[in-house]
Amino acid sequence: MIEEAIIQIEEANTELRNYLDKIDVDPERMAYVEERFSKIMSLARKHHVMPEELYQHHQDLLAQIEALDCSDEKMAEMEQEVASHFDAYVRASEKLNKSRGRYAKELNKLISQSMHELSMEKAKFAIDVAFQSDHPSPTGMDSVVFLVSTNPGQPMQPIAKVASGGELSRISLAIQVITAQKVDTPSLIFDEVDVGISGPTAAVVGKMLRKLGESTQVLCVTHLPQVAGHGHQQLFVTKTTKANKTETSMLTLNEQERISELARLLGGSQITDSTLANAKELLIAA
Repeated sequence: MIEEAIIQIEEANTELRNYLDKIDVDPERMAYVEERFSKIMSLARKHHVMPEELYQHHQDLLAQIEALDCSDEKMAEMEQEVASHFDAYVRASEKLNKSRGRYAKELNKLISQSMHELSMEKAKFAIDVAFQSDHPSPTGMDSVVFLVSTNPGQPMQPIAKVASGGELSRISLAIQVITAQKVDTPSLIFDEVDVGISGPTAAVVGKMLRKLGESTQVLCVTHLPQVAGHGHQQLFVTKTTKANKTETSMLTLNEQERISELARLLGGSQITDSTLANAKELLIAA
């Protein structure tokens, strides 16, 4: 049986050699086939399909192109539809403009009053709502600018041009307090909100911040005990220098530590029984 198998293998080998001898390999044809194969694989990768799916994918793309090839009649119909939607958009924008103007007047009065409570007695606040038909946007066709005059005789100007850092913080606080019931803001940060104020005004700022903190998270950097005392929590910021390297750290104060820190803010480096008592009163009053 082994000899018979060997004979069959030799015969098969002879037939294969004869077949190979008859094959005429064309180098140009081989190069063309290899290039074609490479393009097919590249297109398949580009369109994220299997090589055998390329033909059907090509037909699908042709169908999409044909669907996009609009006639003049279809184009006119689409243009008319766009014009109709734009007219509806303009009407809605005009309605929105009137609504904004109406509520802007109410906010002007409320925010101005709130600013007066924050030691900006002569300040005026206004929201300028101007309809701009050539500036459509997803929020309407209005230009809305917050204007302020911080001193008598000064014209109303955009807030960013006339307000200092501390004034900006207080104006922002006034706006946030008034709008807190309508606008949901996860976190608010106030820096230098107590610049240029003291005493009763500082207490008002503290109360406003605490009230605001009932509906959102408020972070406030302050050096005034009247403001710090109204916080639900108090953090103490320290700065240390070691080996020519400066590090800033924050420490959460417990009740006793808060009293000591408030007393330090009230009386300076020398803490007395009187300043400690005043510090306790600040926490109780909050």
